[in-house]
Amino acid sequence: MKNIKGKVWRSTGSWYEVRSEEHGLTRCRLKGKFKIKGLKVTNPLAVGDDVIFDHEEKDEELGIIHEILPRKNYLIRKSVHKTAHGHLIACNIDQAICVVTLHFPKTSLGFIDRFLVSAEAFRIPAVLLFNKKDLLDEETEAYQAAVMEMYEAIGYPCYSISALNGDNIDLVEKLIENKTSLFSGHSGVGKSHLINRLIPELDQATSEVSTFANKGVHTTTFAEMFESSPNTYIIDSPGIKELGLMEMKNQEISHYFPEMRAFLGQCKFNNCEHTNEPHCRIKDAVGNEEIAESRYISYLSMLENDDNRR
Repeated sequence: MKNIKGKVWRSTGSWYEVRSEEHGLTRCRLKGKFKIKGLKVTNPLAVGDDVIFDHEEKDEELGIIHEILPRKNYLIRKSVHKTAHGHLIACNIDQAICVVTLHFPKTSLGFIDRFLVSAEAFRIPAVLLFNKKDLLDEETEAYQAAVMEMYEAIGYPCYSISALNGDNIDLVEKLIENKTSLFSGHSGVGKSHLINRLIPELDQATSEVSTFANKGVHTTTFAEMFESSPNTYIIDSPGIKELGLMEMKNQEISHYFPEMRAFLGQCKFNNCEHTNEPHCRIKDAVGNEEIAESRYISYLSMLENDDNRR
């Protein structure tokens, strides 16, 4: 059978598992080298991509992908291995969910902001899930509440959950219903625990957070899509250490901060980058606490093309 339409469900590097209505899952490889016009990436295909494939003549259990269909969106980050190249995280998603922990391991606000800016660039709705609420003491609970309030004020839904004991998992189930959702974040934040809660029959491998340097241990080694219920899909991505921005000019970055958009065009200079220029409305807004200082610091680090390890 030729010209079968399918969706990439798993990417392991050189092989892809593609799901089609007619054949279920088929193990496929790419035909030759694919180059996406105007996009330099280390991986031409990502989970969520819609493709056209044929079965191999000698082995009908295998397939050859010969066409990548147009994408409605994608999330991308800088490759940590190849200079000036990007790495596709996922394609054709309805929302991007960042799973974060503010304690053990700590997710930096800089990382969160880079994730949100990356989603804004492609108009992908973003949500923050603050996991491990069972580990919070009075002080860290108050800090998390303040962080959640800051992000909710600029339009990002935030949920405090515990994948370990099931707190507020019902809210996550409603959040993802009838959508394709990307789950992303640092290693050790509990993505695998969370997905096991949402799809108990998966029983994904999980690892404890290393107490040395308070860092997570990778349990997801490749991106994969799961169906939690009819028309509800979850893309689980490997833990991300760094989230370098791609395809973004300095003049554009402020447009991807919702709270900055209200002040754009009010600076003295049309080409203001909101750093050292006089009569800058954005800097005034930071001084007046109309824009959170942590968000402005993240903005500056993005301009400098710095990493997210604050």
